[in-house]
Amino acid sequence: MRDLNRIKGCLVGGAVGDALGYAVEFSTLSEIIRKFGESGIKRYELDGGLARISDDTQMALFTANALLFGETRGQMRGIGAGPAGYFTEAYLDWYETQTEKYPLRDYHSSWLVNFREFFSRRAPGGTCMSALQAGGRGTVERPVNNSKGCGGVMRVAPIGVYFAGKAHWEQEKVDMAGAKAAAVTHGHELGYIPSAALVHIVCQLASAEKPDVFAAVLSSMEAMPKLFPEAGFMRYYLDLMDKAIDLSQKDVDDRNAIRQLGEGWVAEETLAIAVYCAIKHADSFEDAIVASVNHDGDSDSTGAVTGNILGTALGYTSIPDHYLEKLELRDIIEEISEDLYNDCQMSEYSDYRDPVWESKYIYVNYDKKKRAQLRK
Repeated sequence: MRDLNRIKGCLVGGAVGDALGYAVEFSTLSEIIRKFGESGIKRYELDGGLARISDDTQMALFTANALLFGETRGQMRGIGAGPAGYFTEAYLDWYETQTEKYPLRDYHSSWLVNFREFFSRRAPGGTCMSALQAGGRGTVERPVNNSKGCGGVMRVAPIGVYFAGKAHWEQEKVDMAGAKAAAVTHGHELGYIPSAALVHIVCQLASAEKPDVFAAVLSSMEAMPKLFPEAGFMRYYLDLMDKAIDLSQKDVDDRNAIRQLGEGWVAEETLAIAVYCAIKHADSFEDAIVASVNHDGDSDSTGAVTGNILGTALGYTSIPDHYLEKLELRDIIEEISEDLYNDCQMSEYSDYRDPVWESKYIYVNYDKKKRAQLRK
């Protein structure tokens, strides 16, 4: 089952959590309370009239672009490579937006590089930057470093919603795609296992007739030891997830609970905090997002992953209007969400052609001018 409401909920929800948390990413909880009051930050801190996204949302969108570029090449040219290579290409495109000036001259695989807004540096992660500077050659089997930072998990959720309902993609294969996407830059087991788990959770929620965050998390915990039977840190990871679930069932203050789970600078803590918030506040997107960003740690990443999970479970329509208004790049986030839903409808064996899709995922020349021309 493919549901546009859930796909948009995942991507836009992630961007909302990212934008809310980005304003306080490097602030302690005491500093947040001093500035925003005892309740902490609950509404956007606008910059130039916009709620700015961080590198988390930028990279998530490049992940989505990679999926669609790869699928289109397969449909139109019979190039049936797996998504891992396309992730690397897309992340290298993103890297150039962080290191080069707009516009880029050479051919790229991501139409997102044609939009100047992506050339804004929003505290890009050091591990991502250094790994991509070296060529982005990391794999699960051949790690390029020993990093378990959250730069992998914060970008992989589009994989889960994209493959939800695709019969020829077994859940194990989908989960591994999440791990491979993270391993491009993060080589520690705990750098990519939480990414596989997040993709599993999101895919389960996007596929379910009645989404249940608790059940999806338990399913991911059963799946990870089977996917990575040799992982030396699996017990530690599962214990942390158990702790997040246990805290979500107790009458404990959110800030105290999150403090017990960590600060979110590393991937397993990011996911644990998001799991806690999404289960504890399973019926309220806003309550979950607010809880997920008001702490001492990496607020934009914990907000983004919480938004991915609960946005998928509750859908785009659950996101309050005040979080949609002023959200930077909302139009592009919603547009690529619709592309994930529609998927490539063209084939080398069919006469049907979609000029907008071709501009994005074949010629990669889609920009603001093309958008205006093609969408008249």
